[in-house]
Amino acid sequence: MSAEPARMNGLPHVVVIGNEKGGSGKTTIAMHVAVALRQAGQRVATIDLDGRQKSLTRYVENRRTWAARMNLPLPLPHHCAVARAEGASAAENERAEFAAFDEVLKRIQHEHDFVIIDTPPSDCYLARLAHAMADTLVTPLNDSFLDLDALARIDPVDFAVLGVSHYADLVREARRGRRLVDGVLVDWVVLPNRLTAPGSQNRRRIDRALAELSAMLSFRVAEGLTERSIYRESFVRGLTALDARRESIPCASARRARQEVESLLNALRLPLTDRGRSRAAMRAEWFKSRHKPLELDSLLLPSPA
Repeated sequence: MSAEPARMNGLPHVVVIGNEKGGSGKTTIAMHVAVALRQAGQRVATIDLDGRQKSLTRYVENRRTWAARMNLPLPLPHHCAVARAEGASAAENERAEFAAFDEVLKRIQHEHDFVIIDTPPSDCYLARLAHAMADTLVTPLNDSFLDLDALARIDPVDFAVLGVSHYADLVREARRGRRLVDGVLVDWVVLPNRLTAPGSQNRRRIDRALAELSAMLSFRVAEGLTERSIYRESFVRGLTALDARRESIPCASARRARQEVESLLNALRLPLTDRGRSRAAMRAEWFKSRHKPLELDSLLLPSPA
């Protein structure tokens, strides 16, 4: 289509969590980034483009329900979802999806510092729209050659990179188009989630391939998340590793998980606003000055500009 969604330069910073491979941890990363930014005082909106799974939508709903049920002042993003059109005509579906996506962006772009977009695990029109909007693109993947196949073709003998694969081609096209429009080079960060042991042969091969691809495709590599029970078990309550200290989540690795998420956020180098930092500081002082917890509504109301 020739039209483009509402541009967001000078407005929210758009973080897209993208990968065509399912099960890579996109929703977990999206929720942790959103909560971390909210805790830092930033005004955050989240958009779920996976109309079939709706994992991020359910994560946010679970968090809202748990906060109300337990009377907890959990920071929440302003959440939106865009459904995939299912008409008979591909062209009509694209027009409908474009209109719905553009309408959401227009509603949120003047009231938030960050927009976090969780994309579906497939090459579809909505996913391509999101990638075209990204200021920061985050691609989590498990440290297996099955997941790496979305980025590169690998030689079966010496495990060298033979060429880029389908998802890398999609990102390269989106970055090229974005640069032609406004001169911005999308910051692409690949996050290998660690399932295999440090020092293992598989891990060394994956790291070597990622280093080679990083030079070819101009992305940064940062540590993703380690396989931990806290990431798997917190979804049903809408909690994150960053909530563990306040909510006393019974998980032996909670402290390490928090450190892991904090390191991830530092690696993303997101542009936190000074006003957001001031909001976080004032909120901390508010907590100290009261003898009872904040009412939930006072945390969920939009912060003043």
